[in-house]
Amino acid sequence: MSHPNTYTHRLARFEDLPAIVAIYNSTVPSREVTADTEPVSVESRHAWFAEHTPERRPLWVAEKDGEVVGWLSYSNFYGRPAYNGTAELSIYIRDDQRGKGLGRYFLEQSIAFAPSIGIHTLLGFIFGHNKPSLGLFYKFGFERWAHMPRVATLDGIERDLDILGKRIA
Repeated sequence: MSHPNTYTHRLARFEDLPAIVAIYNSTVPSREVTADTEPVSVESRHAWFAEHTPERRPLWVAEKDGEVVGWLSYSNFYGRPAYNGTAELSIYIRDDQRGKGLGRYFLEQSIAFAPSIGIHTLLGFIFGHNKPSLGLFYKFGFERWAHMPRVATLDGIERDLDILGKRIA
């Protein structure tokens, strides 16, 4: 699948895991994107990778010029059967590709694709101080469904978590 910015995406393969983890780890120091405070290892993500089955909770990678430059995952919201139609989206983009349209591409593609895997509601769990991600999700019609004040502590600073939601089917 192509995009004017020359992005394409495909299902992630196990051999993509080092690139996926490297992109994830590149966001840890910002204290803006993930609640992990230390880098994670490729080995520690094996089970997480296995949970992302193509037919229910896909994990996509975007490529540009043959390199993985970002990834998107659909993840279980709460882990109980009644919530199977709801998924959390996570988007991580390599630092040199941020702000160039890949996030918009991923959201556009994931919203369109979600009904084909039985998803009617999408969620984003975003720190309240992560203005770029909040802005992106709002542009696609997500609304703030929950505000959780000071639930995370990063480097001694308490941070809010917003849960943004969108009903798509």
